Amino acid sequence: MELTPAARLLLKNRYLLPGETPDGLFSRVADLVGGPARSREFFSLISDLLFLPNSPTLMNAGMPGGQLSACFVLPVEDSLEGIFRTLTNMALIHKSGGGTGFSFARLRPRGDIVSGTMGAASGPVSFMKVFDAATGAVRQGGRRRGANMGVLAASHPDIEEFITAKQAGGLSNFNISVGIDARFFECLAAGRGYELTNPRDGSIWRSIDPGSLWHLAATSAWFSGEPGMLFFDEINRRSTTPHLGLIEATNPCGEQPLYPYESCNLGSVNLARCVRRHEIDSDLLAATVRCGIDFLDAVIDVNRFPLPEIRERTLATRKIGLGVMGFSEALIRLGIPYESREALRLAGSLMGSIQATARERSEELGAVKGSFPAIEGSIYSGDMRNATVTTIAPTGSLHLIAGTTSGIEPVFSFACTRTIDGQPVNIVSGLIHELLPETAGGRDVAEHVRRCGTIEGLPLGDLTQELFRTAIEIAPEHHVRMQAAFQEHVDNAVSKTVNLPELATPGEIARVFSLAHDLGCKGVTVYRYRSRPDQVISRGCDLCAISD
Repeated sequence: MELTPAARLLLKNRYLLPGETPDGLFSRVADLVGGPARSREFFSLISDLLFLPNSPTLMNAGMPGGQLSACFVLPVEDSLEGIFRTLTNMALIHKSGGGTGFSFARLRPRGDIVSGTMGAASGPVSFMKVFDAATGAVRQGGRRRGANMGVLAASHPDIEEFITAKQAGGLSNFNISVGIDARFFECLAAGRGYELTNPRDGSIWRSIDPGSLWHLAATSAWFSGEPGMLFFDEINRRSTTPHLGLIEATNPCGEQPLYPYESCNLGSVNLARCVRRHEIDSDLLAATVRCGIDFLDAVIDVNRFPLPEIRERTLATRKIGLGVMGFSEALIRLGIPYESREALRLAGSLMGSIQATARERSEELGAVKGSFPAIEGSIYSGDMRNATVTTIAPTGSLHLIAGTTSGIEPVFSFACTRTIDGQPVNIVSGLIHELLPETAGGRDVAEHVRRCGTIEGLPLGDLTQELFRTAIEIAPEHHVRMQAAFQEHVDNAVSKTVNLPELATPGEIARVFSLAHDLGCKGVTVYRYRSRPDQVISRGCDLCAISD
């Protein structure tokens, strides 16, 4: 098994049981999920690093808790009892290793009447702070910090307070996103006022200029990278189960829209491992996808759900999310620059094939094992085991274990320092030593990359410079087009960051938001380089040590 030093340290600190080896970990997972019939097949799939399931599956398989899913959404009712019941359920999910998403749109706005006491409501943001503090006290599975997504509908009277809630710090355990509906875009296009309504009684509190709200969100994202935008008009237009109602929230990274009490388990195919002799091995990719679908569906049946409501709702739809990682590495090995039309075409072709194969396999499983119970009224007319089969997750830890690039992202830096549980680790991409010369113009290439994180400034050929462009050297528009190319063939959504250089403007961010919606993305997240002091990753090993 080819594991990098960073992968071995990460596994040791977060995934391995006392005395366990990486092989032992993968055997533990394969034995539980595959049983006697498929344990060996699943072990080969994982140990060859062709596919990895989400972290809770790796951490908790065969353990007493046995909670294997990563993504959950919980309802937040407009009552003190309902709010704190959800808070308790959130803590249970975080303790089991999962992440939670919430829509706070049903909470009455700040200053509204509180029935029975004649007091004034404190509003959604104040309760988010309570959730944030509780999250800080509970580590996911005892091994990592809990993660949340807080969503507020653009039509909520407290939307401006929500948008700017993270500019001055705070809410450190939340990602936040504005939930945009079709009416907002209609008002934005027509230049007419957009009404903010009290969710308690539907009364109109005031009308605002939607363009001003759009600019406020872009300006806040310029300051701090948040909020993201969730396009619920597109999410619900493409829902596979529209008869179950409207979706109002997602998991912490935005790639998994879910109904209240639904959960989903994810896994990712390593595209870099599917490159053989400078081309994608389509047979290997198809076999990996089929086996990955079998694995994720089997996880549902061996999973131990943290709440009975979650078990009931999850079994009704049996949602799974197979995605990819290593896309950027695969492009480099294929000699295709990330910022090219050819890369966009390959993205659509690859994900189209993965989606078709995944649905075909789910249909076969449905014919043999039975379709998901809520299939009547869905978009499917025949057998289908899973209401959704594909998702593009960020693969934050998984790509380090696999020793490849994250999700569908371009390489942010070919060298960096990560801090894994307090221990700084220098990471230099193996692609530098494998594919580049030792020297260029008399300069040590590896040393230059270690200091700068990029080959920019080295006297290397034009194609090499294009292949090794980093994320902030790629046009923001191309980031969005790449996300859209994948989204076209994904049931759920796509986790992707549109990276912008430090000198980008709020206006540029607003244009990114608009383009993402125009191209059919289900949401969009931006990050302007160095806009936050706790930046997750910086270019070059000597710049700063960063937290995982």
